[in-house]
Amino acid sequence: MTARQSIAFSRIAGAALPYADTIVRRWLPDGRREGTEWVCCNPKRADHRAGSFKVNMMTGKWGDFATGDAGGDIVSLGAYLFGLSQKDSALKVAEMLAINPYE
Repeated sequence: MTARQSIAFSRIAGAALPYADTIVRRWLPDGRREGTEWVCCNPKRADHRAGSFKVNMMTGKWGDFATGDAGGDIVSLGAYLFGLSQKDSALKVAEMLAINPYE
């Protein structure tokens, strides 16, 4: 990678959407599908009942309505869940999808 290459965040997030069901089930295995949403406990806090943490499988948007934590795509979900920067999460998601992460 040269210093001029930048991460293709939007392309990576878009490429992840068709695989959102697989990715979210891997990352949040204790959840369940309710329509277009994955509903689960938030593994980042002492959450004992599924319901406030949701991921929209069509858009990638996610949020914990009890804490206000939220994001707009699968890349930001990975960053949140695993304590990664957006860049590192994008690189991990691109690696999972076997796509070039750079523009």
